[in-house]
Amino acid sequence: MQSKVVVGNAHSEGANRSGWFLGHFINPIDDIRSTSDLEVKWGMHPAGDGRSEWAMNEEATTLSILIKGRFRVQFPEQEVILSREGDYVLWSPGVPHSWSAESDCTILTVRWPSKSGDSVAVS
Repeated sequence: MQSKVVVGNAHSEGANRSGWFLGHFINPIDDIRSTSDLEVKWGMHPAGDGRSEWAMNEEATTLSILIKGRFRVQFPEQEVILSREGDYVLWSPGVPHSWSAESDCTILTVRWPSKSGDSVAVS
């Protein structure tokens, strides 16, 4: 049986999964970080980093919180700039989005639920 207390480093543990360190994709499945309830990402993005292609989650709600830096999230009808520590943006399933780091920044993102294949490209 796995420990009921886990200590780690979000940055290093998520390095092989684009920053995602808690969710359905963690093995072994009896690790308390393996859950379909939610997934968590520690994103460290250099200035200019981004995803220009549109994507959306079919079932997951997403919350992104700025830890440091300046980060832009684009939606079809709106653009959001996170510029103060603690600024956040929350969006529902089915909302297309893209993003870019305007400066070196760190973003904490939480999605729920955590489901394989839920993130899809949008044309």
